Amino acid sequence: MTTSTETVDTWEMVFAHKIYRREFRILPGIIRAVADSDRRRAELVGAHLQLVVGALHHHHEAEDDLLWPIMLQRVISTDSEIVLRMESQHERLENLLNQVNTLNAGWRGSAAGPARDELADVLAQASAALDEHLADEERDLLPLVPGNVSPAEWEALNERARSGMAVKNPKLALVLLGFALEDATEQEKQSILAELPAPIRLLWRWPGQRWFAQARDELRHG
Repeated sequence: MTTSTETVDTWEMVFAHKIYRREFRILPGIIRAVADSDRRRAELVGAHLQLVVGALHHHHEAEDDLLWPIMLQRVISTDSEIVLRMESQHERLENLLNQVNTLNAGWRGSAAGPARDELADVLAQASAALDEHLADEERDLLPLVPGNVSPAEWEALNERARSGMAVKNPKLALVLLGFALEDATEQEKQSILAELPAPIRLLWRWPGQRWFAQARDELRHG
């Protein structure tokens, strides 16, 4: 148990989960719609998929390094049902994501129809596994965080997880911000934008929102 009287709010973790769920849900259909031998589309969609998978991997690494050790030390035992279930889910999801990365690289190189279809099928499996894992995490793990993880420890986890979406290209950074905010509630948008430096908030208003809309439409509609 922590001694802090402050209460941790896990909304930002749930917010991140919402983004990953959406992208994994819609990307198999986007991939299947790419025409055979359309290398430009294969590269565009494949590059976006690589970013999403990389960010999710970073998110899980942050949890493994900064959250699970605390929970195992203070809250739950290593042989508990929830731990064994989460470990099994992590292993299955990691195997699927490794397959996605390999298949994505092959498809981006060939733009071949069979490679496209196999990638979409495995990605759909990863989406189902991700939905199951995140639902269990939100139901069984996150409610144990308040009172057991300090605000400072939780913020360190959030900072580490956010860094997985950090990119050097300013335009791409604003586009990724747009994807993050796409399904956010008004309160979530205000909370996320309030954490950004004022110049970034200004750039998001213009030209960031326009850049995001262009990138989103090109990705999803060609």
